[in-house]
Amino acid sequence: MPISTEPARPDLSSLRIDKGQRKGSSTGRRFGIFAAFIGLLVIVAGAVFAFRNQKPVVEVITVQKAATGRPALLNASGYVTPRRRATVAAKITGRVTAVLFDEGMHVKQGQVLATLDDSDLKRALESAEADVSSTRAQTADYQVQLKNAEVELRRADQLLSAGVQSQETLDNARTTADSLRAKIALTKEQVLASQARVNEAQQAVDNCIIRAPFDGVIVSKDAQVGEMISPVSAGGGFTRTGVATIVDMNSNEIEVDVNEAYIARVEPGQPVTAILDAYPDWEIPSKVRTVIPTADRQKATVKVRISFLKLDPRILPDMGVKVTFLGAERETKAGVVPAVSLPTDAVRDESGKKIVFLVKDDKLERRAVTVGNAQGNNAEILAGVAPGDSVVVKGTASLHDGETVQVKR
Repeated sequence: MPISTEPARPDLSSLRIDKGQRKGSSTGRRFGIFAAFIGLLVIVAGAVFAFRNQKPVVEVITVQKAATGRPALLNASGYVTPRRRATVAAKITGRVTAVLFDEGMHVKQGQVLATLDDSDLKRALESAEADVSSTRAQTADYQVQLKNAEVELRRADQLLSAGVQSQETLDNARTTADSLRAKIALTKEQVLASQARVNEAQQAVDNCIIRAPFDGVIVSKDAQVGEMISPVSAGGGFTRTGVATIVDMNSNEIEVDVNEAYIARVEPGQPVTAILDAYPDWEIPSKVRTVIPTADRQKATVKVRISFLKLDPRILPDMGVKVTFLGAERETKAGVVPAVSLPTDAVRDESGKKIVFLVKDDKLERRAVTVGNAQGNNAEILAGVAPGDSVVVKGTASLHDGETVQVKR
């Protein structure tokens, strides 16, 4: 019997799906679609409910009182600088023997700050005083001799008249008297010269006492006992050139650099508002004292000096300061000075009326306002709000009175 070499064909009849099974599968698919549709409806309903109950988010600012009726023309920054500041030094080179001050001490003009070693100079002074005494003693001796010479001269004159002595004796007596008078005159000049040397030596001794040149406050202590100081730099880094830095606090002023493109906005006597970096909430009224008549070609700036209208102990040298140069008093509607200033975005137009929304206890309050002149991105508010109110500056266009909102932090 012959054997077939063809491969066996697979029996596909087992893969057939009968009608009953096919009907059950269709029912399951329909149920899955229905469940998915119901889930989608639940999600959409939840989203709509959550959106309806979401509070509008708004940004608010706290209304501040208008600072001044003058517009700001220019801003600049600089430092507090005293007009009278001095590094106190000695006129001679010497070793410090006493320091009689400390930082922060108030001193008066002429007050002793430090002393130098004056032992050698005092010896020189004593020597000069001894020369004066010696010369004066010599002058006294010559004066005694002159009295005797004048007596001899009178006697010689009388004897010559009587024919007892010769003319030569009288001439010798007269020469002796004249010579003594010349020596006395010379010694008097020598006394003056010696006294000048005494004064010079005394000045050198006095130079060993360092005094305050004016009333002020010591801000730097630059020497200690035992150190060498000199009016010029000498001896490398081991010789000081000063003992202290003194500042006249009553001469404090502001120095700022103004861009030369805007210097035309600055003039002497112009009102200025100054704010120290150390006290950002303290506005100090000031005015321009002078505009230095030269420019810095590298920085393209002009230096301006500003005086404080009233000095305060809190104002210290070298403090950083920001200044605002103010213009003339601006005119307002109906002569009313604006109470506050708000960003223009906070003011809304509703049926031809200007309104703002205030936030109180997380709820909106509609408030009608009277608007004055515009100031760049701000507007003057003549009536309707008061300093301290919280006003909405950013929010949805559909805000309404009494609505609960969420304030953006």
